[in-house]
Amino acid sequence: MAGTDRSRGADPGGEAGPAIVLIEPQLGDNIGATARAMLNCDLHDLRLVRPRDGWPNPAAVAMASGAVSVLERARVHETTLDAVLDLELVLATTARERDQAKTVLTPRAAALHLRQHVRNGGRAGILFGPERAGLVNDDIASADLVINVPLNPGFSSLNLSQAVLLIGYEWYQTSQSGIEPRHWGASPPATVAEQEFFFGRLETELEAAGFLFPTHLAPTIRRNLRGMFKRTALTAQEVRTLHGVLSALIKPRS
Repeated sequence: MAGTDRSRGADPGGEAGPAIVLIEPQLGDNIGATARAMLNCDLHDLRLVRPRDGWPNPAAVAMASGAVSVLERARVHETTLDAVLDLELVLATTARERDQAKTVLTPRAAALHLRQHVRNGGRAGILFGPERAGLVNDDIASADLVINVPLNPGFSSLNLSQAVLLIGYEWYQTSQSGIEPRHWGASPPATVAEQEFFFGRLETELEAAGFLFPTHLAPTIRRNLRGMFKRTALTAQEVRTLHGVLSALIKPRS
């Protein structure tokens, strides 16, 4: 289905959409198709984490079909964490249940949540995993919420660009939804960078205290700790308070 009216403006909501983060995308063609899906929905912030065939990729340009501007602005990152450090809200897409306590949203509910966050002045991103296997557990753990698309349980597999288009479409439809910003109070949500600095300090002290034991369970313990704090939607002030609590606990007693 073709058709572009270049005289029309962008998203009537007037807000910058969430970043689309592709983790280890395998085919340049899929990256190009994703860029096209993004521009269909007025999404422009594409972030690539370790693209398998390197970047830039001629196959992506050929497949983008008019959405080259999205590819030209794309940023490449070595880790998922690097790609989301500046964001306060991160959602992960997954087609299957995970052994993690996460709030799961449909694309429509996720779009409404994202729109409200953005209208508050926040920055958000959506994680999409490799075409073959999807996101790994550590990537899911780094997210605040999970998006799951309710489809035919006998065949629910989506192409990467299809998944981006489906969620992007729901985002675009919320542009005139009348969502009112929610007052954040004295402190805005903590960015991923602020949260990760605290998590790093906490894990260092727990390791020194022998808490991350046995060694083979340490990754699961770390994911569980992140999950607990992620569910509280920490503000920047709350993270500073947690730093103070941690400093008080590790301070030698006279």
